[in-house]
Order: sequence, then C-alpha cells, then structure tokens
Amino acid sequence: MAVHGARSRSGGRPTLEEVAARAGVGRGTVSRVINGSPRVSDATRAAVEAAVAELGYVPNTAARALAANRTDAIALVVPEPETRFFAEPYFSDMLRGVGAELSETEMQLLLIFAGSDRERQRLAQYLAAHRVDGVLLVSVHADDPLPDLLSQLEIPAVISGRRSAEETLPSVDSDNYGGGRAAVEHLVSRGRSRIGHLAGRMDVYGAQRRVDGYRQGLRDAGREVDDRLIVPGDFTEEGGRRAMSLLLERFPDLDAVFAGSDVMAAGARQVLRESGRRIPDDVALIGYDDSAIARHMDPPLTSVRQPIEEMGRAMIDLLLGEIADRRPAASRGLEKRQLVLPAELVVRASS
Repeated sequence: MAVHGARSRSGGRPTLEEVAARAGVGRGTVSRVINGSPRVSDATRAAVEAAVAELGYVPNTAARALAANRTDAIALVVPEPETRFFAEPYFSDMLRGVGAELSETEMQLLLIFAGSDRERQRLAQYLAAHRVDGVLLVSVHADDPLPDLLSQLEIPAVISGRRSAEETLPSVDSDNYGGGRAAVEHLVSRGRSRIGHLAGRMDVYGAQRRVDGYRQGLRDAGREVDDRLIVPGDFTEEGGRRAMSLLLERFPDLDAVFAGSDVMAAGARQVLRESGRRIPDDVALIGYDDSAIARHMDPPLTSVRQPIEEMGRAMIDLLLGEIADRRPAASRGLEKRQLVLPAELVVRASS
C-alpha cells in the first residue's frame, strides 16, 4: 500500500534524489519519467512511479511552472581552442557519451567553444539570455570564470573534472590520483629505477591529482621524490616533445616515463626514438586516457583508462536531475553530485 505525503529521511519534503535511490535509477531517469518522456522502458517507468507514490514526491512547482519556457537545449561548453578539441581523443569520447545519453531525451545538444576572450564574451551574453536549459563544462581550468557565471545566472550546470578539492558545482571525474599511483606502481614492479613524469597543465585539478598519485606511488615503493623528474606540459603532442627533451637533458639515465596523456606520450615517444632510446628496452612509457592513440602506437602504449564515455553519460544524468530540481545547489548538498569513477591501468608492450 502506497503512503502519500511521506517525509524524507531528512525530515523535509521528499527529494528527487530519494526517488531515484528508491527506484534504483539515476536522477535524470526520474526527470524523464516525471516530464513524460517516451524514451523510458515500461519497467523503469513503473519503478519510478511506484517510488514517487511511496515517498509522496511532489515535483518542484517553480521548475514545473518554468517548463513552458524551456528551450529543450543543453550546451556542451569547451573553454579551449577548436584545434585542441579535434586533436585530442578525450573530447570526442566525451562528446560520444554525452550524445548517446542525451539521445534518450527530446533535448538538443549545442557544442560551444570558448577558447578566446571574444568567444567567452559572446557565450556570457548567450547564457544570460537563458537560451539553454543547462550547461556541461568540459576541460575547465582553476581560474576559469565560467562556472561562477553559471552560478550567478542560476543556470543548472555540471562540470567535467573538479576545479579544486572545494568544487561547488556538481561534477563528474575519474580517479586521477589512483590512476597516477597505479602507473608508478607498475613501473616499479618492472624494475624501473628513475621514473619521470610529464605532467599536464598544472592549473587543471586532474593534472595536479595525477602528480599527487605519481608522488605517492614512489613513496609506496620507498623512493624519494625528486621534483626535477616532474616536468609540466600542456596535454599536447608538442608539449610532450618539449617536456621529454627537458627530462632527458636533466636525466640521461632515465629508464621510465609516465605521461599525463596519450597525446603527450606520442610526443615523448618521438623524442625518445630520435635520441636512440628503445621502448621499452631502454625507457618504459605509459600514457593516460587509453585512447585510440594508445592502441595504434608502435609499440602499443600502456595507458591509464579513464571511462570517458561513461563520464559523459553520467554528466547528462546529473544535469537532467539539476534541471528538474532547480533549488540552489547549496540547499541540496553536493554529496551525491561529486562523482568519481574508477581509472584502470591497461598494460601493453610499451612498459
């Protein structure tokens, strides 16, 4: 027997999250059922409707009143130049996951680049006009003003990769710390003694966490951490080349390298070959992302796999929930909106 008007565990009105937990689905799925989307299975719809009845959930009236003014559009905002977007597999994999999950709804996806000041100004005007229902932010740097702008405009948003440990927006990330640690543990287990790290942009929190994992991996093995073995790059192939050249200059006896991305690893590989180093005989090499680049490199590249498509799907699921429940994030807590998905080391011939 369904009990209407039930109180939530917190003592207040039942929330969208509690309905999702009761039904065993994501918040976005609950949103789709409530909004009458046909792209939900009968079994899932029944489970959600039963949870709504049992908890006595009432959709946010303000949000439902705004429904008539919906744009039925979501913006995927990339604060990077277009050239980087098309050069790095990370972005295409993310877009694939976002598109696959969004295809189950009636919403449109807009891809917006904001790599220059002029593009950012245009974007700010566009967002201020509330022409989208929500925003996905990908590849955000620590000092980027876009997340704060979205908060000020009260536009639902989800960020890919936190800006810091104190992130205030809902976010989806992978375990960058665990990934960096696993890469170093693998190299140590293969008997490598001098392990360098080609880091990504250090204003990106994920890159910082990979460095933290690298350091911890060395400490776990009883090794001292020499900061000269850490060379910042920028996630590009040319950045990998520059960082690798500097690292070899500092440590000609280097016998292992952990790169912060597969693209950087590709640049490092060129420098290693030009210097006469054989991979993995002289220098073992590990990348990050487990992209197509890793699989097609010669030799095939050991890489830390981020579940990028899954991250894209999770971002959409979170965002649809945010759109359905427009109360300020601070009033809802962020515990279940800071998702960290596991990373996995995929071992190949390069190490």
